[in-house]
Amino acid sequence: MTYLGNSPYAGRMETIDPDDPRPASQQIANILRAAILTRKFAPGERLPSGPQLVERFGVAKATAEAAIRALREEGLVVSRPGSGTYVRERTERPVGLRPHIEQAFEAADVTVDFAGFSGETLHGAIAEPLDRIREGRLRPDSLHVRLLLPDPSLPWTLPARVDDMADSPAFRKRATRIMERHGSAIVESVEELGRLGLVPSTSAKIRTYPAVPLFKLYVLNGEQAFSGYYPVVEHTVPLEGENVAMWDLMGKDATLFHYARDVDPDSTGSQFVGQSLMWFDSIWNSVAQDYHA
Repeated sequence: MTYLGNSPYAGRMETIDPDDPRPASQQIANILRAAILTRKFAPGERLPSGPQLVERFGVAKATAEAAIRALREEGLVVSRPGSGTYVRERTERPVGLRPHIEQAFEAADVTVDFAGFSGETLHGAIAEPLDRIREGRLRPDSLHVRLLLPDPSLPWTLPARVDDMADSPAFRKRATRIMERHGSAIVESVEELGRLGLVPSTSAKIRTYPAVPLFKLYVLNGEQAFSGYYPVVEHTVPLEGENVAMWDLMGKDATLFHYARDVDPDSTGSQFVGQSLMWFDSIWNSVAQDYHA
């Protein structure tokens, strides 16, 4: 593997794959993103210049610029005219989940832990990397997914009817269908990859617990955590032939914040990821019960 000679960037980046059908600019963006998220490039550090990227990856100038532009649009880097492109000082910021999940699936051992209300967003974000495994474009050695969801068989304090703040069994039935549609689809897709022999080691489980989360949490490969709060909003829902005003938890309106482990175990990112895994495991291994649709 070749690098940028004896430059300070040597050893920090992989190479692009000529057999990968994705555009070179996307591959370079993925490589740089991974280096940023794993702190190979520290917050505030200058990235390789355009000419260095051209030399490093053997691509056109426009290709290198497109890769940097993608990272800038994600909020990972900032460009300073006449100076260069730098990793943002703060990485705990609103982010989009999908590109980070896609990047996480490029690891040899993939783990995805989700705690939230239904798993609908995760289902959408995980679909493409699962398809890429089916197509042979990704080949992880293991894939393990855990979904921690509220128990829909128990009364909920939220969501609740607006008129009397009461639990709605009809709403819980509706939520159960949503949870099963998205959660079960994830489980079935992961198990299928194992049955087909496309991933040597797979598991996917749903467990429910006796509480309704007011936040959602994703932990990827034990190295990155994404957390966001569910806004509570009034939402009219058709239930058993009537429109019912509910105080609902709107997951699609949740802004996610990103934290990543780094070489400093006492950093905010390292602490947040560690505590998130500790919280998740404590629920998963105590009061949570296996769910079967």
